Amino acid sequence: MDAMTLARCSGARIDRAQRFAEPITAAMAEFGIDTPARQAAFLAQIGHESGFLKYTVELWGPTEAQKRYEGRKDLGNLQIGDGYRFRGRGLLQTTGRANYKATGDELGVDLEAHPELLGEPVLASRSAGHYWQSHGLNRFADSGDFVTLTKRINGGTNGLAERQILWAASKAALGVTS
Repeated sequence: MDAMTLARCSGARIDRAQRFAEPITAAMAEFGIDTPARQAAFLAQIGHESGFLKYTVELWGPTEAQKRYEGRKDLGNLQIGDGYRFRGRGLLQTTGRANYKATGDELGVDLEAHPELLGEPVLASRSAGHYWQSHGLNRFADSGDFVTLTKRINGGTNGLAERQILWAASKAALGVTS
């Protein structure tokens, strides 16, 4: 995918789209995001989750919600400082020691020892593609069920209106008619 198309689909500035065009294209190929409908949904979701390809590392306040990352067994955050160390990274914001380990194991990278690597374009893109594939999200893109897709990524419908605007732009840019 060229940078101009990526910018139209993700809402990103052209310089960010240029930085991510190759890694995102490779990740979509690697993880079976291989039809225009799937790509449109994927690009809309990563566009929103990353602030238009601006953020691959969660901004840290810490907010009250972020403070609750600390000690969360469901995230595998068992050591002091794990909440911050394993804060959201990647284009779909992988969060928590356990998720970093599982993602790293699948991608062949020790993300538990080197969590910062998940903020780099290639692994930020691959981790998003891996999440998409491992959670079976193509089926929602294929059926056009964008609300359920959003819930599977976000846990709710936060930012749904913006995601839908990006989805419409992505569908137009990629020639998706349904």
